[in-house]
Amino acid sequence: MNDRILTLGIDVGGSYIKTVLMDIEKDYQILDKRIEKIRKRNPVTVSNELINTVLEFNNLKFENISYLASTGEGEMVERKTGHFYSMTTHSRGGIFFLPSAKTVIDLGALFVRAIKINGKGKVLDYKMTGQCASGSGQFIENISRYLGLSIDEVGDISVKASNPETPSGICAVLAETDVINMVSRGIATPDIIKGIHLSVANRVVRLLSSLKAESPIILTGGMAMNKGMVQAIEELAKESKYNFEFHTHPDSIYSGAIGAALWGGYRFLKLHKSTSAVSN
Repeated sequence: MNDRILTLGIDVGGSYIKTVLMDIEKDYQILDKRIEKIRKRNPVTVSNELINTVLEFNNLKFENISYLASTGEGEMVERKTGHFYSMTTHSRGGIFFLPSAKTVIDLGALFVRAIKINGKGKVLDYKMTGQCASGSGQFIENISRYLGLSIDEVGDISVKASNPETPSGICAVLAETDVINMVSRGIATPDIIKGIHLSVANRVVRLLSSLKAESPIILTGGMAMNKGMVQAIEELAKESKYNFEFHTHPDSIYSGAIGAALWGGYRFLKLHKSTSAVSN
């Protein structure tokens, strides 16, 4: 095991912690990927447990990992080798999914970012939503919980909408009040969910416009796995006369962890070559 270059990327987000174990020498092969919901637990504890689970399952010791790279809330990872800013890791993860991508949309739990990148995943420019929760994945999860749905259900339900009603986009509190009123008026659940998705999608399209985004566009983060959210973004972009080409990937929620593992491998190899040059 010691002659392999293995990197472990760990992305500590607002709701979930994701890990990806990667073999850098075997065409950046993903050997293991795991996700754990934080709930009300200490993220430091969850991070440690997740790392230990990956190591044990793959019959590895901590010393077998060439580089442990954190992203997101990196201070929650005690044994990291180095930390990478989440914008750069999601950009690199986006290129891993779609090498031709020119724009990455990071659909996170706390905010949304539109990132313009070059062919190597370098950040050229970006725009992001403010702190208001009504433009985030957490907002969608909160509304889903109020409606008695799991976050995994909302995508399929949203695409069944026939007459969506969009809530106020001013702030999360007003939007949630709108949803309560919709329920009391008997608005169908699919129409409420689709309206919520359209509200967030409107923010996404405005970010793309402000960024002067280019296609192809890869969607990353947890909301990228929500087919209702993706549909809403595509519909509003088309209505706004943008000819954007959107792409998703089954592993979109792991994009930050994948990017961290890749950047960790790059940094390790660069340091290793420098050390070898000096020793020779």
